[in-house]
Amino acid sequence: MNPEKLAKLQSQVRTGGKGTPRRKVKKSVKPVVKEDPKIASTLKQLNVQPIPDVEAINMFKEDGKVIGFTAPRLSANIHANTFVVAGKAEEKSPEQALSDMLSRMGGGSLGPDSLSQLAKLTEGLQAGASGAGDVDDDIPDLVASEDVADSKTDLNAAD
Repeated sequence: MNPEKLAKLQSQVRTGGKGTPRRKVKKSVKPVVKEDPKIASTLKQLNVQPIPDVEAINMFKEDGKVIGFTAPRLSANIHANTFVVAGKAEEKSPEQALSDMLSRMGGGSLGPDSLSQLAKLTEGLQAGASGAGDVDDDIPDLVASEDVADSKTDLNAAD
């Protein structure tokens, strides 16, 4: 074989510079997803245990949007009321979240009755979201009671 032609073919299959192996296919190295050691040590301190077989988690926000996790990793310490959710999160509208929940529960088939129930639920959510700003969550002011004042004067009179 012609040495010039052979050198040309060899240079075509070399993926790197001089001294690298001759491979026609570049193999890409996938990054390994590794948990942060600080998070792992904190979870160990919190004594959370994994909860298996959780298909989805939906968190309803005050503004009416829903944060949805599909196939999350859920860990919990129920006695300390501590829950840890790990996974890919998506922000959805309430309608999307409810349709996803119904499809998971009902096997994906929505009948005419299910659609009317879904419409009622979304109307209720929208009405609840608009009326949520009217709720007064402040702590009420303390009011002095007349019974307490009378009992204090009775105690002073008994001395």
